[in-house]
Amino acid sequence: MSDRHGTEAPDRATPPEDSPTRGRLVAIDAARGLALIGLTAIHFLPASDEETHEPTWSWILFAGDSAALFALLAGVGLAFGSGGRTRRQGQLMTAARVGVAVRALLIAAVGMSIGYLMPEDPPAVNILVYYGVFFLLTIPFLHLRPVTLVMCAMLFGVVAPVLMQILRGRLPESTAYNPTFNDVVTDPGATAAQLLLTGTYPALPYMTYLLTGLALGRLNLRNVQVQTSLVLIGAGFAAFAYLSSYVLLYIAEGYHQLLPSVPEQSEEVVDEILVWGTDEGLPTSTGWWLAVTTPHANMPLAIAWSLGIGLAVLGTFLLLARTMGPWLLPLSAMGAMTLTLYSAQLVLLSFELHYDQPEIWFLAYLLLAALFAVGWQRAFGQGPFERLVSMAAKGAGRAAVGNRTRLDPH
Repeated sequence: MSDRHGTEAPDRATPPEDSPTRGRLVAIDAARGLALIGLTAIHFLPASDEETHEPTWSWILFAGDSAALFALLAGVGLAFGSGGRTRRQGQLMTAARVGVAVRALLIAAVGMSIGYLMPEDPPAVNILVYYGVFFLLTIPFLHLRPVTLVMCAMLFGVVAPVLMQILRGRLPESTAYNPTFNDVVTDPGATAAQLLLTGTYPALPYMTYLLTGLALGRLNLRNVQVQTSLVLIGAGFAAFAYLSSYVLLYIAEGYHQLLPSVPEQSEEVVDEILVWGTDEGLPTSTGWWLAVTTPHANMPLAIAWSLGIGLAVLGTFLLLARTMGPWLLPLSAMGAMTLTLYSAQLVLLSFELHYDQPEIWFLAYLLLAALFAVGWQRAFGQGPFERLVSMAAKGAGRAAVGNRTRLDPH
């Protein structure tokens, strides 16, 4: 079973060396590095066992959650890039907004360019185009306080899935798993619907992760109480989502309400959807599908589960980095240049060479990615794509305020 779900690894805003956020980036980059490993496992390794047809360890551990973790960490990066705990004001915030917009357009352009390399039935869905939309939608929220951001995140987490279910049958169908420039020009309505609501990484529900990350980036992430709270709150969120889904489906008889919405009212079909999801989106004939936690379902409890996992992972790495920072180097180096490494991974996948020996390709990619990331970081600092995007974003921000304002307040 080829996967089209576990992608994503875009760029991040990087503070200068003397910034108070610099130490925190070791943990955040390491968490992003783990997410890269997760999506690599999803892309290269089988999702189901050939004999038992049960989900493999890679699917159980990483499906859906790696994408959510990347989005959460992207929000944290956006917070750092717009002032961290001290939100930028006036021209500084204007420059930050312009920089985010340029960053979004460049990441989307890279994604759409890679889309031309992908076959019609691709081995992976390219999240970079979606990331461009994520960043653009986040721009109006950059100035908000953490509490307000969390409230907005919760609103997106509830309202967006409902909109997905209500509007799915009324929106135009997408023509390609990986949109290109041609799709944007020839079928803008379907492409917009795909990127916002009907695609694998729809931007509106994913705003829950972005805005939560943006709120976290405004907090004192050096504080051990904050770090511990992230682990506990994340674990609690995930447990709440799982238990709520179980109660609604199997104690409140919601499972039986799902049967009429699938072909032949088959329990086998429902069970497959609950494990694997569906490329066409969940059935819309009953609201009970809102109670599932299926990877990439983007329903409220599925979002709460992935958000909880992301918070717990981030908190864990923040705690580990207090004493084990140097030991996290391979992960943090890969996490510092995910745009470069993820783009390279998509290009490699486009050749479809990995199907016969997925384990070897998986291990080979990770080994080469770690060696390249550590070597490049020590020699040059930022990754190649990250440096280009950062230079363009900062240059646009300076141009927007006429080079009169120092953009980095640290």
